Amino acid sequence: MSERPPGAPRAPGNAGRPAAGKPYRGPGRAGDGGKKWHGKPKSRSRDDDPPRQVEPSGYAVRALAVRLVSAVIDRRRALDDVLATEFTSGPGAELEPRDRGLARLIASTVLRRKGEIDAVIATFLERPLPDDRGLLDTILECAAAQLMILQIAPHAVLNIAVEQCRHDRGARRFDRLANAVLRRISERGRDILVKLPEGTRLDIPDWLWKRWIATYGEATARQIADASLREAPLDVTPLVDAEAADWNEKLGGKLLPTGSIRIVDPEARVDALPGFADGAWWVQDAAAALPVRLLGDVSGRRVADLCAAPGGKTVQLAARGAEVTAVDASAERLARVRENLTRMKLDAGIVKADVTTWAPSTTFDAVLLDAPCTATGTIRRHPDIPHLKRPTDLAPLVELQARMLDHAATLVSAGGMLVYCTCSLEHDEGEKQIERFLSCTPQFERSPLIPGEFGFEAAWITPAGDLRTLPHFSPGGELGVGGMDGFYAARLVHRKA
Repeated sequence: MSERPPGAPRAPGNAGRPAAGKPYRGPGRAGDGGKKWHGKPKSRSRDDDPPRQVEPSGYAVRALAVRLVSAVIDRRRALDDVLATEFTSGPGAELEPRDRGLARLIASTVLRRKGEIDAVIATFLERPLPDDRGLLDTILECAAAQLMILQIAPHAVLNIAVEQCRHDRGARRFDRLANAVLRRISERGRDILVKLPEGTRLDIPDWLWKRWIATYGEATARQIADASLREAPLDVTPLVDAEAADWNEKLGGKLLPTGSIRIVDPEARVDALPGFADGAWWVQDAAAALPVRLLGDVSGRRVADLCAAPGGKTVQLAARGAEVTAVDASAERLARVRENLTRMKLDAGIVKADVTTWAPSTTFDAVLLDAPCTATGTIRRHPDIPHLKRPTDLAPLVELQARMLDHAATLVSAGGMLVYCTCSLEHDEGEKQIERFLSCTPQFERSPLIPGEFGFEAAWITPAGDLRTLPHFSPGGELGVGGMDGFYAARLVHRKA
């Protein structure tokens, strides 16, 4: 994933319902047909300090959810980064794990379904609201998500949302409006939500939706959207392939044909599962585990893992007996690679370097390049991506990928193998990138994949023989219910002289 550039604050919401194909960005009217909101904001000065009140039970959890959503939407911070801060040094560190999980669930639900949630809120608003309304939009979105999607008891949601308004300098004038709107949503919101004509289309940015249609067609684009907006299941990769069946039984999971284990308990805590502390397996999406398999038997072979952090593929290679050198430009991210290797009791060389210029003394039997990309194939796990990515991000990433790929080719020994992969759905970052590379690098040729190889299904393999998974694909059919990340990978070989 690319580094997220800073962004401007969210623009104020527009009045009226969203136009066809245009997700509504925030509340801006008050009323619901026969039951309009005709009240006025309280006249209390916005410069007054918020009133001192006792916070009701559950307030801290909802306050955290609002902070998480606001950090992503208003400040364009990655959700994982905000969570890391909140859970280590922020107020969220004081919450119990179950409460942290609820806050994260509320925030993730808003980020996934924001277009639909805002469309429902808009139906209960009639008059334009002032721009200076603080966190009102986010408070309403989090509360509406709880009422309509998570189906949490209305009395708790409404009372806390009103208190949140009263505690926010900009939103406290609208506490009565919030109460009235959320009561209407608790009564009618879910019915309106399920009947929205655009449905999940409202949750995908226009630029991304148009690209998906152009690449995959409208029917597949809608399947991608629907799957991307569902919570991803927990997949793990066993340290030893031969022990996969045993660990599958111990974890009560589903063993997928590709070798991953899918945990079926949605409430499972990773660190509480058997084998975690012992390093018997690690968390890795079923699709993310596939590129390493393209290299085949790597035992005793020298392999360079480029853009290695956070280390899932490095661990996978080391576990398969490779002599791995993990390369990444970020010292902080490489620290995570070391932590993962330590937990798994594995060894690998760690190098901090720019992948476009790194010049080791020798070449490698195999090179794996998991290039930075728009990461549009991982929206299931990263619901902040549609809110952080911009169409202008694509061209610089494609150029960077090209430079990385061209340099990676120079690190491969004659007769060796190069695997290029991204977790993007964009052909510019996958198929087109490889076609460009092969057209100007004659010493390399494609090694096409074969259906059934490594447990790969025919639908996952492109006509040219590359790997292309989509979020609505399920490994193993019914066994793999829950989809998989969207990945692209090409297997290339260096022609011997």
